[in-house]
Amino acid sequence: MLAEKNVFDTLKERGFIAQCTDETEVRKMLGEKSVTFYIGFDPTANSLHAGHFIALMVMAHMQRAGHRPIALVGGGTGTVGDPSGRSDLRKVLTDEIIEHNCECFKKQISRFIDFSDGKALMVNNGDWLRKLGYIELLREVGHHFTVNRMLAAECYKQRWEKGLTFLEFNYMVMQAYDFYRLNSDFGCEMQLGGDDQWSNIIAGVELVRRKTGNNVFGLTNKLLTKSDGSKMGKTAGGALWLDAEKVSPYDFYQYWRNVDDADVKTCLSLLTFLPMEEVNRLSALKDSEINEAKKILAYEVTKLVHGKENADAAAKSATEIFAGQSSENIPSVEVEDAVGKKLLDVLAAAKVIESKAEGRRLIAQNGLNLNDEKISDAEYVFTEKDFPAVIRKGKKKFYKLILK
Repeated sequence: MLAEKNVFDTLKERGFIAQCTDETEVRKMLGEKSVTFYIGFDPTANSLHAGHFIALMVMAHMQRAGHRPIALVGGGTGTVGDPSGRSDLRKVLTDEIIEHNCECFKKQISRFIDFSDGKALMVNNGDWLRKLGYIELLREVGHHFTVNRMLAAECYKQRWEKGLTFLEFNYMVMQAYDFYRLNSDFGCEMQLGGDDQWSNIIAGVELVRRKTGNNVFGLTNKLLTKSDGSKMGKTAGGALWLDAEKVSPYDFYQYWRNVDDADVKTCLSLLTFLPMEEVNRLSALKDSEINEAKKILAYEVTKLVHGKENADAAAKSATEIFAGQSSENIPSVEVEDAVGKKLLDVLAAAKVIESKAEGRRLIAQNGLNLNDEKISDAEYVFTEKDFPAVIRKGKKKFYKLILK
Protein backbone atom coordinates (compact mmCIF):
# COMPACT_ATOMS: atom_id res chain seq x y z
CA MET A 1 0.00 0.00 0.00
CA LEU A 2 1.40 3.37 -1.04
CA ALA A 3 1.99 6.15 1.47
CA GLU A 4 -0.26 9.20 1.29
CA LYS A 5 2.67 11.46 0.43
CA ASN A 6 4.54 10.74 -2.80
CA VAL A 7 8.02 9.51 -1.86
CA PHE A 8 9.53 11.58 -4.69
CA ASP A 9 8.35 14.72 -2.87
CA THR A 10 9.80 13.37 0.40
CA LEU A 11 13.19 12.73 -1.21
CA LYS A 12 13.20 16.12 -2.88
CA GLU A 13 12.17 17.98 0.28
CA ARG A 14 14.93 16.30 2.28
CA GLY A 15 17.58 17.11 -0.34
CA PHE A 16 18.36 13.62 -1.65
CA ILE A 17 17.77 14.06 -5.37
CA ALA A 18 20.62 15.12 -7.66
CA GLN A 19 19.54 13.99 -11.16
CA CYS A 20 16.62 12.11 -12.66
CA THR A 21 16.09 10.77 -16.17
CA ASP A 22 12.48 11.99 -16.28
CA GLU A 23 11.29 13.75 -13.15
CA THR A 24 7.66 14.10 -14.26
CA GLU A 25 7.26 10.44 -15.21
CA VAL A 26 9.11 9.14 -12.16
CA ARG A 27 6.99 11.19 -9.77
CA LYS A 28 3.81 10.05 -11.55
CA MET A 29 4.85 6.39 -11.44
CA LEU A 30 5.83 6.50 -7.75
CA GLY A 31 2.45 8.05 -6.92
CA GLU A 32 0.39 5.48 -8.83
CA LYS A 33 1.85 2.05 -8.05
CA SER A 34 4.39 0.08 -6.06
CA VAL A 35 7.66 0.25 -7.98
CA THR A 36 10.51 -2.26 -7.85
CA PHE A 37 13.85 -0.44 -7.81
CA TYR A 38 17.46 -1.34 -7.13
CA ILE A 39 20.67 0.02 -5.70
CA GLY A 40 24.00 -1.75 -6.16
CA PHE A 41 26.73 -2.24 -3.55
CA ASP A 42 30.13 -3.46 -4.72
CA PRO A 43 31.89 -5.51 -2.00
CA THR A 44 35.21 -3.63 -1.99
CA ALA A 45 35.53 -4.00 1.83
CA ASN A 46 34.00 -6.14 4.57
CA SER A 47 31.80 -3.28 5.79
CA LEU A 48 29.63 -0.54 4.39
CA HIS A 49 30.74 2.99 5.31
CA ALA A 50 29.24 6.46 5.75
CA GLY A 51 29.31 6.99 1.98
CA HIS A 52 26.72 4.18 1.61
CA PHE A 53 24.50 5.67 4.30
CA ILE A 54 22.52 7.93 1.95
CA ALA A 55 21.76 5.02 -0.39
CA LEU A 56 20.47 2.97 2.55
CA MET A 57 18.28 5.87 3.68
CA VAL A 58 16.85 6.31 0.16
CA MET A 59 15.99 2.59 0.08
CA ALA A 60 14.35 2.84 3.50
CA HIS A 61 12.28 5.92 2.52
CA MET A 62 11.16 4.17 -0.68
CA GLN A 63 10.20 0.97 1.14
CA ARG A 64 8.32 2.86 3.85
CA ALA A 65 6.32 4.54 1.08
CA GLY A 66 5.24 1.16 -0.34
CA HIS A 67 7.90 0.40 -2.97
CA ARG A 68 10.04 -2.75 -3.27
CA PRO A 69 13.84 -2.48 -3.01
CA ILE A 70 16.36 -4.83 -4.56
CA ALA A 71 19.73 -4.66 -2.83
CA LEU A 72 22.18 -5.86 -5.46
CA VAL A 73 25.53 -6.99 -4.09
CA GLY A 74 28.28 -7.04 -6.66
CA GLY A 75 29.70 -10.55 -6.58
CA GLY A 76 30.33 -10.09 -10.31
CA THR A 77 31.07 -6.39 -10.79
CA GLY A 78 33.26 -6.49 -7.67
CA THR A 79 35.74 -8.62 -9.60
CA VAL A 80 36.28 -5.71 -12.02
CA GLY A 81 36.04 -2.59 -9.86
CA ASP A 82 34.16 0.62 -10.59
CA PRO A 83 36.43 3.42 -11.92
CA SER A 84 33.85 6.12 -11.05
CA GLY A 85 35.40 8.81 -8.87
CA ARG A 86 38.77 7.04 -8.88
CA SER A 87 42.15 8.35 -9.99
CA ASP A 88 43.78 4.92 -9.55
CA LEU A 89 43.05 1.26 -10.21
CA ARG A 90 41.09 -0.50 -7.49
CA LYS A 91 42.78 -3.45 -5.84
CA VAL A 92 41.66 -6.72 -7.42
CA LEU A 93 40.03 -8.93 -4.77
CA THR A 94 39.98 -12.71 -4.59
CA ASP A 95 36.70 -14.60 -5.04
CA GLU A 96 36.82 -15.67 -1.38
CA ILE A 97 37.16 -12.09 -0.13
CA ILE A 98 34.35 -10.90 -2.42
CA GLU A 99 32.04 -13.64 -1.15
CA HIS A 100 32.87 -12.82 2.48
CA ASN A 101 32.31 -9.10 1.91
CA CYS A 102 28.94 -9.78 0.24
CA GLU A 103 27.79 -11.70 3.33
CA CYS A 104 28.88 -8.83 5.59
CA PHE A 105 26.93 -6.34 3.42
CA LYS A 106 23.79 -8.45 3.59
CA LYS A 107 23.77 -8.31 7.40
CA GLN A 108 24.29 -4.54 7.48
CA ILE A 109 21.68 -3.75 4.80
CA SER A 110 19.16 -5.85 6.74
CA ARG A 111 19.25 -3.28 9.57
CA PHE A 112 17.68 -0.73 7.24
CA ILE A 113 15.50 -2.83 4.94
CA ASP A 114 12.74 -5.34 5.78
CA PHE A 115 13.30 -8.47 3.68
CA SER A 116 10.42 -10.48 5.20
CA ASP A 117 7.52 -11.73 3.07
CA GLY A 118 9.06 -10.55 -0.20
CA LYS A 119 9.01 -6.87 0.83
CA ALA A 120 12.57 -6.59 -0.50
CA LEU A 121 15.07 -8.77 -2.36
CA MET A 122 18.77 -9.37 -1.91
CA VAL A 123 20.37 -10.40 -5.20
CA ASN A 124 23.99 -11.11 -6.20
CA ASN A 125 24.96 -10.15 -9.77
CA GLY A 126 27.61 -12.87 -9.68
CA ASP A 127 24.70 -15.28 -10.26
CA TRP A 128 24.54 -14.18 -13.92
CA LEU A 129 27.73 -12.24 -14.68
CA ARG A 130 30.03 -15.11 -13.68
CA LYS A 131 28.13 -17.52 -15.92
CA LEU A 132 28.25 -15.33 -19.02
CA GLY A 133 30.67 -16.33 -21.76
CA TYR A 134 32.70 -13.45 -23.16
CA ILE A 135 31.51 -13.96 -26.75
CA GLU A 136 27.94 -14.41 -25.51
CA LEU A 137 28.08 -11.04 -23.71
CA LEU A 138 29.61 -9.27 -26.73
CA ARG A 139 26.95 -10.64 -29.06
CA GLU A 140 24.09 -9.92 -26.68
CA VAL A 141 24.86 -6.32 -25.70
CA GLY A 142 28.05 -5.16 -27.42
CA HIS A 143 26.34 -3.52 -30.42
CA HIS A 144 24.25 -1.36 -28.05
CA PHE A 145 27.36 0.52 -26.81
CA THR A 146 29.51 2.95 -28.80
CA VAL A 147 33.10 3.46 -27.65
CA ASN A 148 33.04 7.23 -28.30
CA ARG A 149 29.92 7.58 -26.14
CA MET A 150 31.48 5.52 -23.36
CA LEU A 151 34.72 7.52 -23.43
CA ALA A 152 32.72 10.73 -23.01
CA ALA A 153 31.29 9.43 -19.73
CA GLU A 154 32.31 11.37 -16.63
CA CYS A 155 33.24 8.19 -14.77
CA TYR A 156 36.14 7.54 -17.18
CA LYS A 157 37.52 11.06 -17.62
CA GLN A 158 39.52 11.11 -14.38
CA ARG A 159 41.46 8.05 -15.51
CA TRP A 160 42.66 9.21 -18.92
CA GLU A 161 45.98 10.63 -17.78
CA LYS A 162 47.01 7.63 -15.65
CA GLY A 163 45.43 5.16 -18.02
CA LEU A 164 42.07 3.40 -18.01
CA THR A 165 42.43 -0.38 -18.10
CA PHE A 166 40.31 -2.50 -20.41
CA LEU A 167 39.16 -4.36 -17.28
CA GLU A 168 37.58 -1.22 -15.83
CA PHE A 169 36.31 -0.10 -19.24
CA ASN A 170 33.93 -3.07 -19.14
CA TYR A 171 32.38 -1.98 -15.84
CA MET A 172 29.71 0.21 -17.44
CA VAL A 173 28.61 -2.66 -19.69
CA MET A 174 28.33 -5.00 -16.70
CA GLN A 175 26.31 -2.55 -14.61
CA ALA A 176 24.00 -1.84 -17.54
CA TYR A 177 23.54 -5.59 -18.01
CA ASP A 178 22.52 -5.83 -14.33
CA PHE A 179 19.61 -3.43 -14.92
CA TYR A 180 18.57 -5.43 -17.99
CA ARG A 181 18.54 -8.69 -15.99
CA LEU A 182 16.76 -7.19 -13.00
CA ASN A 183 14.12 -5.70 -15.31
CA SER A 184 13.63 -9.04 -17.09
CA ASP A 185 13.70 -11.25 -13.98
CA PHE A 186 12.05 -9.07 -11.32
CA GLY A 187 10.21 -6.27 -13.15
CA CYS A 188 12.68 -3.68 -11.84
CA GLU A 189 11.81 -0.24 -13.27
CA MET A 190 14.26 2.10 -11.52
CA GLN A 191 17.93 2.20 -10.70
CA LEU A 192 19.10 4.50 -7.91
CA GLY A 193 22.64 5.39 -6.89
CA GLY A 194 25.09 8.11 -5.97
CA ASP A 195 25.53 11.00 -8.40
CA ASP A 196 28.93 9.62 -9.43
CA GLN A 197 26.99 6.70 -10.97
CA TRP A 198 24.99 8.84 -13.42
CA SER A 199 26.83 7.67 -16.56
CA ASN A 200 26.48 4.00 -15.59
CA ILE A 201 22.79 4.42 -14.75
CA ILE A 202 22.07 6.14 -18.08
CA ALA A 203 23.81 3.25 -19.87
CA GLY A 204 21.51 0.79 -18.07
CA VAL A 205 18.35 2.77 -18.87
CA GLU A 206 19.30 2.84 -22.56
CA LEU A 207 20.25 -0.85 -22.70
CA VAL A 208 16.92 -1.94 -21.19
CA ARG A 209 15.01 0.25 -23.66
CA ARG A 210 16.96 -1.06 -26.67
CA LYS A 211 16.78 -4.73 -25.62
CA THR A 212 13.16 -4.86 -24.43
CA GLY A 213 11.40 -1.66 -25.42
CA ASN A 214 10.54 -1.13 -21.73
CA ASN A 215 10.60 2.38 -20.32
CA VAL A 216 12.76 2.40 -17.19
CA PHE A 217 14.23 5.24 -15.15
CA GLY A 218 17.29 6.36 -13.24
CA LEU A 219 17.65 8.64 -10.25
CA THR A 220 20.78 9.72 -8.40
CA ASN A 221 21.18 11.02 -4.88
CA LYS A 222 23.58 13.71 -3.76
CA LEU A 223 26.84 12.47 -2.27
CA LEU A 224 27.51 12.95 1.44
CA THR A 225 29.64 16.10 1.53
CA LYS A 226 30.42 18.88 3.97
CA SER A 227 29.42 22.49 3.37
CA ASP A 228 32.91 23.14 1.94
CA GLY A 229 32.41 20.41 -0.68
CA SER A 230 34.79 17.86 0.84
CA LYS A 231 33.67 14.28 1.46
CA MET A 232 32.05 13.56 4.80
CA GLY A 233 32.69 10.32 6.66
CA LYS A 234 36.47 10.32 6.92
CA THR A 235 38.26 9.90 10.26
CA ALA A 236 41.90 9.94 11.33
CA GLY A 237 41.84 6.15 11.05
CA GLY A 238 40.25 6.16 7.58
CA ALA A 239 36.63 5.58 6.55
CA LEU A 240 33.73 5.88 9.00
CA TRP A 241 32.67 2.23 8.86
CA LEU A 242 29.19 1.02 9.84
CA ASP A 243 30.65 -2.13 11.43
CA ALA A 244 31.02 -1.82 15.22
CA GLU A 245 34.21 -3.92 15.07
CA LYS A 246 35.87 -1.34 12.80
CA VAL A 247 34.46 1.85 14.37
CA SER A 248 32.97 1.58 17.87
CA PRO A 249 29.43 2.90 18.43
CA TYR A 250 30.94 5.54 20.75
CA ASP A 251 33.38 6.78 18.09
CA PHE A 252 30.57 6.67 15.54
CA TYR A 253 28.37 8.77 17.85
CA GLN A 254 31.19 11.23 18.47
CA TYR A 255 31.80 11.74 14.75
CA TRP A 256 28.25 13.01 14.22
CA ARG A 257 28.26 14.88 17.53
CA ASN A 258 31.22 16.92 16.24
CA VAL A 259 30.06 17.85 12.73
CA ASP A 260 30.34 21.50 11.74
CA ASP A 261 27.39 23.75 12.55
CA ALA A 262 26.89 24.37 8.83
CA ASP A 263 26.40 20.63 8.19
CA VAL A 264 23.76 19.95 10.85
CA LYS A 265 20.71 20.52 8.62
CA THR A 266 22.10 18.39 5.78
CA CYS A 267 22.87 15.50 8.14
CA LEU A 268 19.52 15.68 9.94
CA SER A 269 17.67 15.77 6.60
CA LEU A 270 19.54 12.94 4.91
CA LEU A 271 20.54 10.63 7.75
CA THR A 272 17.54 10.61 10.10
CA PHE A 273 13.80 10.07 9.80
CA LEU A 274 12.97 13.11 11.92
CA PRO A 275 10.10 15.15 10.41
CA MET A 276 11.31 18.15 8.40
CA GLU A 277 9.55 20.51 10.82
CA GLU A 278 11.83 19.19 13.57
CA VAL A 279 14.87 19.26 11.27
CA ASN A 280 14.23 22.92 10.47
CA ARG A 281 13.70 23.77 14.15
CA LEU A 282 16.90 22.06 15.27
CA SER A 283 19.07 23.41 12.46
CA ALA A 284 17.88 26.97 13.19
CA LEU A 285 19.40 26.87 16.69
CA LYS A 286 22.35 29.22 17.15
CA ASP A 287 25.60 29.37 19.11
CA SER A 288 25.80 26.88 21.98
CA GLU A 289 22.20 25.73 21.46
CA ILE A 290 23.19 24.02 18.19
CA ASN A 291 24.96 21.43 20.37
CA GLU A 292 21.55 20.05 21.33
CA ALA A 293 20.81 19.50 17.65
CA LYS A 294 24.15 17.70 17.26
CA LYS A 295 23.38 15.41 20.20
CA ILE A 296 20.05 14.48 18.63
CA LEU A 297 21.74 13.92 15.25
CA ALA A 298 24.42 11.69 16.79
CA TYR A 299 21.87 9.69 18.76
CA GLU A 300 19.47 9.16 15.85
CA VAL A 301 22.21 8.12 13.41
CA THR A 302 23.86 5.78 15.93
CA LYS A 303 20.48 4.24 16.76
CA LEU A 304 19.83 3.52 13.07
CA VAL A 305 23.22 1.89 12.49
CA HIS A 306 23.99 0.23 15.84
CA GLY A 307 20.63 -0.05 17.59
CA LYS A 308 19.01 1.77 20.51
CA GLU A 309 21.05 0.04 23.23
CA ASN A 310 24.38 1.09 21.72
CA ALA A 311 23.09 4.60 21.01
CA ASP A 312 21.95 4.97 24.64
CA ALA A 313 25.36 3.76 25.89
CA ALA A 314 27.25 6.14 23.58
CA ALA A 315 25.13 9.13 24.63
CA LYS A 316 25.56 8.20 28.31
CA SER A 317 29.33 7.89 27.89
CA ALA A 318 29.56 11.28 26.21
CA THR A 319 27.55 12.91 29.00
CA GLU A 320 29.66 11.29 31.74
CA ILE A 321 32.92 12.22 30.08
CA PHE A 322 31.95 15.86 29.68
CA ALA A 323 30.81 15.88 33.28
CA GLY A 324 34.28 14.69 34.32
CA GLN A 325 33.13 11.23 35.37
CA SER A 326 34.80 7.98 34.40
CA SER A 327 33.06 5.81 31.87
CA GLU A 328 33.49 2.23 30.78
CA ASN A 329 32.36 3.12 27.29
CA ILE A 330 35.36 5.23 26.29
CA PRO A 331 36.91 3.45 23.29
CA SER A 332 39.85 1.32 24.43
CA VAL A 333 43.10 1.00 22.50
CA GLU A 334 45.60 -1.72 23.34
CA VAL A 335 49.25 -0.62 23.23
CA GLU A 336 52.32 -2.82 23.45
CA ASP A 337 55.53 -2.05 25.38
CA ALA A 338 54.44 1.56 25.91
CA VAL A 339 56.21 2.06 29.26
CA GLY A 340 59.47 3.90 28.64
CA LYS A 341 58.39 5.06 25.18
CA LYS A 342 57.60 8.61 24.13
CA LEU A 343 53.92 9.49 24.39
CA LEU A 344 53.73 10.84 20.81
CA ASP A 345 55.35 7.69 19.39
CA VAL A 346 52.79 5.51 21.17
CA LEU A 347 49.79 7.66 20.19
CA ALA A 348 50.86 7.80 16.53
CA ALA A 349 51.40 4.02 16.40
CA ALA A 350 47.96 3.46 17.98
CA LYS A 351 46.31 5.85 15.45
CA VAL A 352 45.07 8.09 18.26
CA ILE A 353 46.79 10.91 16.39
CA GLU A 354 47.45 10.99 12.65
CA SER A 355 51.12 11.86 13.11
CA LYS A 356 53.64 13.11 15.66
CA ALA A 357 53.40 16.50 13.93
CA GLU A 358 49.70 16.60 14.79
CA GLY A 359 50.57 15.65 18.38
CA ARG A 360 53.06 18.52 18.66
CA ARG A 361 50.44 20.93 17.30
CA LEU A 362 47.92 19.71 19.89
CA ILE A 363 50.44 20.15 22.70
CA ALA A 364 51.29 23.68 21.52
CA GLN A 365 47.56 24.49 21.60
CA ASN A 366 47.03 22.88 25.04
CA GLY A 367 44.87 20.27 23.34
CA LEU A 368 46.39 17.00 24.61
CA ASN A 369 45.67 15.65 28.09
CA LEU A 370 46.88 12.54 29.89
CA ASN A 371 44.76 11.43 32.86
CA ASP A 372 43.22 14.91 33.09
CA GLU A 373 46.64 16.63 33.08
CA LYS A 374 47.74 18.84 30.19
CA ILE A 375 50.78 17.57 28.32
CA SER A 376 53.24 20.40 27.77
CA ASP A 377 56.34 18.35 26.88
CA ALA A 378 56.39 16.81 23.42
CA GLU A 379 59.15 14.45 24.64
CA TYR A 380 57.05 13.07 27.53
CA VAL A 381 57.81 9.39 28.25
CA PHE A 382 55.16 7.00 29.58
CA THR A 383 55.71 5.47 33.03
CA GLU A 384 53.98 2.44 34.50
CA LYS A 385 51.80 4.56 36.80
CA ASP A 386 50.25 6.30 33.77
CA PHE A 387 48.29 3.14 32.88
CA PRO A 388 45.49 2.55 32.25
CA ALA A 389 45.78 5.96 30.59
CA VAL A 390 42.92 8.23 29.52
CA ILE A 391 43.90 10.49 26.64
CA ARG A 392 41.84 13.54 25.77
CA LYS A 393 42.50 14.86 22.28
CA GLY A 394 41.08 18.34 21.76
CA LYS A 395 37.91 19.05 23.71
CA LYS A 396 35.80 16.06 22.81
CA LYS A 397 37.83 12.98 21.83
CA PHE A 398 38.70 10.46 24.56
CA TYR A 399 40.67 7.22 24.40
CA LYS A 400 41.60 4.68 27.05
CA LEU A 401 45.06 3.17 26.55
CA ILE A 402 45.48 -0.32 27.97
CA LEU A 403 48.77 -2.21 28.12
CA LYS A 404 48.77 -5.53 26.25
